[in-house]
Formats: sequence, structure tokens, C-alpha cells
Amino acid sequence: ARATSDEPIAIVGVGLRLPGGVTDLDGLWELLRDERDTLSPVPRDRFDMDAYYDPDPDVKGKAYLREAAFLDDVSTFDAGFFGISPREAEPLDPQHRLLLEAGWTAFEDAGLRPGDLRGTETGVFVGVGPGEYCHYRGRNPEDADAYDVTGSHMSFAAGRIAYHLGLQGPALSVDTACSSSLVALHLASQSLRDGSCDVALACGVQVLANPDALVLLSRTRALAPDGRCKTFSEAADGYGRGEGVGVLVTMRLSDAQQQGRRILGLVRGSAVNHDGASSGITAPNGVSQQKVLRSALRDAGLHPSDVSVVECHGTGTRLGDPIEVQAL
Repeated sequence: ARATSDEPIAIVGVGLRLPGGVTDLDGLWELLRDERDTLSPVPRDRFDMDAYYDPDPDVKGKAYLREAAFLDDVSTFDAGFFGISPREAEPLDPQHRLLLEAGWTAFEDAGLRPGDLRGTETGVFVGVGPGEYCHYRGRNPEDADAYDVTGSHMSFAAGRIAYHLGLQGPALSVDTACSSSLVALHLASQSLRDGSCDVALACGVQVLANPDALVLLSRTRALAPDGRCKTFSEAADGYGRGEGVGVLVTMRLSDAQQQGRRILGLVRGSAVNHDGASSGITAPNGVSQQKVLRSALRDAGLHPSDVSVVECHGTGTRLGDPIEVQAL
């Protein structure tokens, strides 16, 4: 009865780890304020980038860039804290580990005791792509066991948080490429509005565990040779790869106010669509992008003139950027 279709959604807690040693919102602000560059060579505990690097983009099986935005450390994990045995922890994708840690931190940041949420209809919505860790480990399929399945499959990214914290609301992992995290937040907001849950985690995570993506994307010329995305610039020549995890604790605004929660921000409206047919499967469609912008404004009860700041994701490509700018 308390759920309404147009109630704003409050963000009341954040857990994150980002390149540059960022572990909280203050650290993120300092990184942005100081304009620090977080790109670095591939960590030695991942893979030998020298074996895969060639500046010639036409060379097959090679990547023409050396750097990306890497987390300082993805190998350490307090498995015992979450009741995970060493045998189960070893094949556990670092993306799943980061989600568990950041989810716990986000609840604490919101002033919620994770243990008190056990058995509640708390939702978990995770934006995540295919795991690369299982290929990094190089385990023979004949030697695989159940832990190799639960530790690597994308569907367990959300389910693991729900399982270890005892959360019984909707739990799902979504992969919509670059928009995965925002789609997870959209789904969390919709579930809160329709009463499917009273608290929801909206998450996004990415770890570059092996060179496959860098090599394959080099074939499509999608990556900037210097690893830096020059969105909406005449110098745009591709995008850069990066790692990180972010978890938001969300609830209906009325509930957050009633409970006296600290409100970090509001989601007043959101919308999701697909561009449909365009000049190519990775190319945007300007008319479709206009439609989703109008839908989001309508869902928020706003007019374009009400908007003073736009933060957007750009592909950093000469094809996609002009279409997206013109749609806006």
C-alpha cells in the first residue's frame, strides 16, 4: 500500500572501490578535484601484457594498448568473514568478492546492520559482464567441480550477496554492456516502487582478469590506443577500459525520511529502451535515444527546462558521439 509508481527513490548508502585507491565518496571527490589520472600498466599478478601487445592494430591476437584503469588489489579477500571456505574461495570470481565486500560496506554506510536484514525482502540488482577469472585460472574442465560453477557464472553475482546476507527479495544479474549498472539501478527503483522490496542494492562491478577483451576489442578498433576516452571531442578515437565496484543502498523516499536516513541523492525517474535498428549493432539510433530521454523526464515529472546538468556516457567514438549529442 505504501508503494507508489511515481515516488522518488532515495540513495542512503554507498560502498565502492575504484582505481586510484578510492574506497569512499570522500576519496572519489578528492580524485576528481585533483584531476588524478588512474591509468596504469597491467598488474603483474594478472597477465603479461608484453606478450599480447603490438602497436599495429592489424596484428591478430594482439592488443595495441598497454594501460587501463586497474584496482590496486583484487587478490585479497576475507573469505572467513562471509563464511566461505578456502576451497570455495579459490575459484570465486574477484567480481563476486568485491560485490560482497562493497555490499556490506554500503549497508554500514546507510546505518543498517547487514545481519538485521536477514529474512527481509531486500532486493539485489547487479550490473555485471561475463567473468574472465575462470579463464585466467586456466582450470581444466575435467577437473571442475560445483564451486567452479558457482564461482564464475554471472547469475551468481547477485545470488551470492542474497545468499550470504540472507536477503529474500528479487536478486538478479543483468548484462547490458556499458549501461549495466544504470539498468540495475532502474530495476531496483522499479521494484521499490511496485512494492517487491523495501530496500534494494543497485550494483555494478568489473574486473579485467585476462587479456581476451583487450585483444578482441582491438580487432574492432573500439579502444583508444592510449587507453583514455575522449568523449565528445574531435580527438575521439575509442574508449578506455577500467575496473571497479559500486553499490548503492536504495529505498523509497518516504521510508528513508520516516527512518531518519541520511539521503545522498534521489532518483526521480528513469527509463530503459533499445535503439532498435541502426547502421550497426553497436551504433546508436538518435530517434530512439530521444525517446528514452523523454520517457525518463516523463517518469520524473520534469520538463527539459528543469534540467541544469547532464552527466552522460559517451562511447568516445566518431560515429556514436555525434548521434548521442544530437539526440540530447
